[in-house]
Amino acid sequence: MLKLGGKIVRIDAVEVSDKAHLFRVSTKDLPCALRKDRAYLVGAGNIPDGYVHYLVPQAQESRIEETAEIGAYTVLPPEYFYLGHDDVVRLSADRTSIRVLFRANSNHNSILMTEQCNHYCLMCSQPPKSADDSWLLNEIEDLLPLIPKDTVEIGFTGGEPTLSGDRFIRIMGLAKSYLPRTAVHVLSNGRSFASLDFAKKYAAIQHPDIMVGIPIYSDDPTLHDYIVQAKGAFDETLRGILNLKLLGQKVEIRIVLHKQSIPRLKELCEFIARNLLFVDHVALMGLEMMGFTRANLDILWVDPHDYRDTLSEAVGILSRYRMNVSVYNHQLCLVNDDVQPFYRKSISDWKNEYAPECASCSKRDECGGFFSSGVKFGYSRKLVPFL
Repeated sequence: MLKLGGKIVRIDAVEVSDKAHLFRVSTKDLPCALRKDRAYLVGAGNIPDGYVHYLVPQAQESRIEETAEIGAYTVLPPEYFYLGHDDVVRLSADRTSIRVLFRANSNHNSILMTEQCNHYCLMCSQPPKSADDSWLLNEIEDLLPLIPKDTVEIGFTGGEPTLSGDRFIRIMGLAKSYLPRTAVHVLSNGRSFASLDFAKKYAAIQHPDIMVGIPIYSDDPTLHDYIVQAKGAFDETLRGILNLKLLGQKVEIRIVLHKQSIPRLKELCEFIARNLLFVDHVALMGLEMMGFTRANLDILWVDPHDYRDTLSEAVGILSRYRMNVSVYNHQLCLVNDDVQPFYRKSISDWKNEYAPECASCSKRDECGGFFSSGVKFGYSRKLVPFL
């Protein structure tokens, strides 16, 4: 697991600022004209001058102190060893903490748009907050121009990203303008798209490669609404999906597997195959042991080994209808052989770990492993490493 944010060791007193600042990182000796917009990550080589800021690993601190007129700098603790060229970092307004907003070498860059949400899901990994966090939207508008143009994909998540309304539409448009060749994935409960006017504004962006991932947890509206803790959510979500597909937009359906959703998983997959055959992807997802999941563990946790046959049947239903289906957030040894062609190594690298039992497994590199929270708070006791 990688640490993406926290306290710094110290910052050089030369720099004074009353607001947070975003820096695109460089490890290369760039032309002078480009240095004024970059933060240089100090390594073992020569330290070029002219950069607007310097990021100094603690092990290199003695070198920076010996360098005259180097300018403002931040000393980083060892946890940020992974920082590299073209990453983007944020220094807090008081200059006491840092957060890594984008990693150029990662395929798992997700941008938080808000922690507010109109759902209160039983298994929410990031429980919603009511505080005004619109500053995140300002930060995203500053971030997008700094992300390299050759980035393959970025994600937008929440909370519920669409709650900002026209501001959400604006940011999706900026993503298209600044990153025209970058795929975009938005995690949303889909309810805002029940408004055809809002769905039309979204479609009018005409992004060449954008998809909305929308959860449905049951074919029974009452059960779905119970899981997301929002009355009427099922109907609005379906209307949102229908509006998006009416307008030619890409939609993914996400199903998190737990004790509440598994009993009707086969029926849900039949419902999707018969009524939503036109969606672009269906993802069957393992449970993340974070947020509300820990508080509701007794009504959510079921060992993946115990539902492996149900998972096989669900995948089989969707596959027979020739739907695009994937299985996320599981361990290879806990799914049946017929599921493995649909298995994806999906857990974000910054929160991915392996259990001690995985050390000798011959398929460890093919397996997604665990969320770090899963290793810490419990996982299947029926792991069987491949020989």
